Amino acid sequence: MRDGRLLAPRLVRATVSGATGADAETGETTPVWDPTGTVLITGGTGGLGAAVARHLVDEHGVRGLLLVSRSGPEARGAAELAAALRESGADVTVAACDVGDRDAVDALLATVPADRPLRAVVHAAGVLDDGVVDSLTEQRLADVLRPKADAAWHLHEATEGLGLDAFVLFSSVAGTLGSAGQANYAAGNAFLDALARHRRGRGLPAVSLAWGPWTRGSGMTGELGEADIARMTRAGMPPMTPEQGLALFDAVTGGTPAPDLLPVRLDLGALRARGEVPPLFRSLIRVTGRRAAPAGGAAAAADLTARLAGLTPAEGQDVLLDLVRGQIATVLGHAGLADVEPTRAFQDLGFDSLTSVELRNRLGALIGVRLPATLLFDYPTPSELVDHLYAKVAPAPAEGTGGVLGELDRLEKAFAGAEVGAELFEQVAGRLEVLRGKWQSLRAEALAASGGAAAPQEESFDFDSASDEDMFDMLDNELGRD
Repeated sequence: MRDGRLLAPRLVRATVSGATGADAETGETTPVWDPTGTVLITGGTGGLGAAVARHLVDEHGVRGLLLVSRSGPEARGAAELAAALRESGADVTVAACDVGDRDAVDALLATVPADRPLRAVVHAAGVLDDGVVDSLTEQRLADVLRPKADAAWHLHEATEGLGLDAFVLFSSVAGTLGSAGQANYAAGNAFLDALARHRRGRGLPAVSLAWGPWTRGSGMTGELGEADIARMTRAGMPPMTPEQGLALFDAVTGGTPAPDLLPVRLDLGALRARGEVPPLFRSLIRVTGRRAAPAGGAAAAADLTARLAGLTPAEGQDVLLDLVRGQIATVLGHAGLADVEPTRAFQDLGFDSLTSVELRNRLGALIGVRLPATLLFDYPTPSELVDHLYAKVAPAPAEGTGGVLGELDRLEKAFAGAEVGAELFEQVAGRLEVLRGKWQSLRAEALAASGGAAAPQEESFDFDSASDEDMFDMLDNELGRD
């Protein structure tokens, strides 16, 4: 509620000066990066920070770099990175500093040489400690917020009076879209977005970049596996290459009116195919109305029901189990069904909140029914889940003549595959005689109720009141035994 109006957030396309940081009218590069000054990069020895450092030196002529990380010169690859940058003509300092400590930040800035004053800050540092909300502790929250949010605030305060040309914050789409298992990380990134707006409101330079995923090895998604990347792509957010990411970096730091932006690749077709478009995307993807199930859900459900028709419940559940295991394998990135054990818990199979939602959506599309978000918690193994889903999609049992004849057809099919030994023959023959006797009794009762004359038959056997001994005697008589 703002000024009596109900508002909802929507993503819209941003207008920027150009994909390379060049002015769209003149083609001249916007003078953001002063080659005579120093650029401070937090997380500067990590994958993404290092990529930005190389880019600033090679493409923008930056000659003064202060690369900051917790390990500083002891960080893996730091010495090689510094040597390569120096070979390209840059004056590089690699420093160990806890930017979550304000005194440490002040001491760090005091080391910047007077002949190369600090002109820009790129805050790319951050750590992950993923977990569902009820597993987060005060320490786990602090461990993520300190290098992300606390550090950003200290850098803001410490540089406020230095007249910087640029103050770039590396945020994440998690702060805008939310991300399963990343409540602490999302909160830290949301703080960065808000800080950029706060600085802009005070006339200070700032832009917060809520990055989407980058390809493996680039620093942003280095811990993600192929299955994670595949899931992101299916969800409509394929990772960007380092080249694409750095082009976006230039575009948004080369001059833009917005203090917070989402440089991210979106596959609008994949987002649309998910059925119900998430509200944040509805200005990018027009929708005509909300649907109870993804497009084609009714047809998919009809196809599944037709496939199950004529099968016994056990056969139908086996078919459905294979379909469900196939969806599980797709979501988890497995090559086939062999890795999906029916009785193994979803949590042990590798599901988290995000993959649980994706499987729920896929199964909803498969059976044409909206399923609850808690589906995998309520039915924690594939077998239990199939039992639940089968009740929703199983064909209604046939009644009357059709039902009886259908069961006889299935019995006849069972005969065809049976190996008839002496023992099995006698067991089945006895059961059939019992059923024949019951069927004759039902016929006699029906005729008597209608006032018709019953066909001559042997004395009716009372199956309900018969003892085990009576039953065996009757079977012996039917089978011709003495």
